[in-house]
Amino acid sequence: MAKIQQYQGTGRRKTSVARVRLVPGTGKIVINGRDIDNYFGLETLKTIVRQPLNLTETLAAYDVLVNVYGGGFTGQAGAIRHGISRALVKADADFRPALKKAGFLTRDPRMKERRKYGLKKARKAPQFSKR
Repeated sequence: MAKIQQYQGTGRRKTSVARVRLVPGTGKIVINGRDIDNYFGLETLKTIVRQPLNLTETLAAYDVLVNVYGGGFTGQAGAIRHGISRALVKADADFRPALKKAGFLTRDPRMKERRKYGLKKARKAPQFSKR
């Protein structure tokens, strides 16, 4: 019995982590057991997820199976995009220059700043009163 060829990639954004598997198929995207249309309500988030597949013209070549957790919807969409890009590079190294130029292989380092003592949030100070 032949093993199905699949490619894996891990994507991260803010506090979201996405484990992505690319399996040869028809272009179906399943996130946490749900179809992409049921998982993401906003069209922009669906577009973000599909960007690496559109760039490499492999939208109909692979089924995308994703497990994602942590963060909000926007962070999860960014993490999925990062994971798909990494998996595509494993599938075909020729995609790397195009994905790199578009910035899909770069881990976005921006995170929420930690709260400091004496402040209400990371930078918001309590109201100052002279008397």
